Amino acid sequence: MPYLDIRLGAPCLPETVERFATHMTELTADLLHKKRELTSVSVQCVPPNHWYVGGQSMGAEGGSTFFLEVNVTAGTNTKDEKAAFIAAAFAAAEGILGKLDAASYVIVRDVAADAWGWQGLTQEFRRQAASPPA
Repeated sequence: MPYLDIRLGAPCLPETVERFATHMTELTADLLHKKRELTSVSVQCVPPNHWYVGGQSMGAEGGSTFFLEVNVTAGTNTKDEKAAFIAAAFAAAEGILGKLDAASYVIVRDVAADAWGWQGLTQEFRRQAASPPA
């Protein structure tokens, strides 16, 4: 049940937004082993002249950048899985947007199971409900 927050610092076309959302959902399912049907994605487009790296507007530089934060339940992914996801997400973004500024970021944020959930129930509650009584 991950939530992906994507911000694009590049010219934003509907097909670009769709490709990003679809591709990042697939990577989340394949590399982080999350349920595709519970993966929620939002994509925000930031005009390149409103995104700054090192004090320089991406619009002035003619570059592209992005930010991706994926929230997952703490303890459900290994360091290697997260590293593979970060590498694959960057490569996928570059495949969609072209050459990216090095200051393009991917964050896999581990959220405590008792601090978030879906359909009104925390992940901790779901885990406890699924565990057989001792």
